[in-house]
Amino acid sequence: MAALPSIAVVILNWNGRKYLEQFLPSVLASTYSNFRVVVIDNASTDDSISVIQKNFPHVDIITLTQNFGFAKGYNEGLKEVKADFYVLLNSDVEVDPGWLQPMVAILEKDEKNAACQPKLLAFHQKDQFEYAGAAGGWIDSLGYPFARGRVFDTCEKDDLQYNDTVEVFWASGAALMVRSHVFHEMKGFDDFFFAHQEEIDLCWRIHLAGYKIYCCPSSIVYHVGGGTLAKGSPKKTFLNFRNNNIMLAKNLPFSEKWWKLPVRLLLDQVTAFKELVGGDKRYFMAVQKAQIAFFRWLFSKKAVSKKYVAKPLKQLPGVYNGSVIWQYFVKGQKLFSAIVKS
Repeated sequence: MAALPSIAVVILNWNGRKYLEQFLPSVLASTYSNFRVVVIDNASTDDSISVIQKNFPHVDIITLTQNFGFAKGYNEGLKEVKADFYVLLNSDVEVDPGWLQPMVAILEKDEKNAACQPKLLAFHQKDQFEYAGAAGGWIDSLGYPFARGRVFDTCEKDDLQYNDTVEVFWASGAALMVRSHVFHEMKGFDDFFFAHQEEIDLCWRIHLAGYKIYCCPSSIVYHVGGGTLAKGSPKKTFLNFRNNNIMLAKNLPFSEKWWKLPVRLLLDQVTAFKELVGGDKRYFMAVQKAQIAFFRWLFSKKAVSKKYVAKPLKQLPGVYNGSVIWQYFVKGQKLFSAIVKS
């Protein structure tokens, strides 16, 4: 009988003692027989490390010298982690005991199946999809990410309507299983992103390298969300707008990039001025700073050439070949199923 693939469930921590105490017990109670838990500590200033050492002695700890953010924090820590599969798990996630086995089955089915995510439900409202990935990520023709069960700020109730195992465009970084050799083949996350949308960029590159990404709804986890940067944070706004445009510039073919990027930059400004009129000056300034930072990146050495040949976006799975902005804000379609059907 073949040995089960080894799994490292890797949690990136920064001052997350409360969440580690609350949610590590559920992770350690997972019923898969060949896994270990690793905490990468991003130079926390609280007593996270001592709490783990005292209460969870079987958890391995990797300590980093500074807070590298989500992207580089994982990149640095995973250099020291050996396993067949990584599961990158946010510290504010509760898991069901059998959550690992269904995802392993998907990746084991085909060596081209490189990554997958579980169904993400809200920890405080467990019959509702959670913002950070719901039942698998999609993207529209202009590069706006959304998910099965979550479009912008609308999170649907889970009535098992997205309970099929399907290919998706991106899998959530809140709970991402990925073949370790694929993660390193892709050179991991883009360090420059720091945090936000780095997993979408990684998944896009995984597709371009010829691999597949799935959502596995028979695996279920419950995510608190917003534990590090709260909704409405100017830094979160800055990172989301900057990183989304960088992602498009990196991965779109030139035949789409030359016109889609100007359209996106214009739409970002429309959003910024709308918020300014509504009284949110911090949001407006965050978008301006994001666009300035994007252009600095574009004309810097950070904007290096891609390893893989870009493909038209519509040729990839999990792509809505229309505008989710138009459907949601103009036509009033709030549900994923209604939008993609259109």
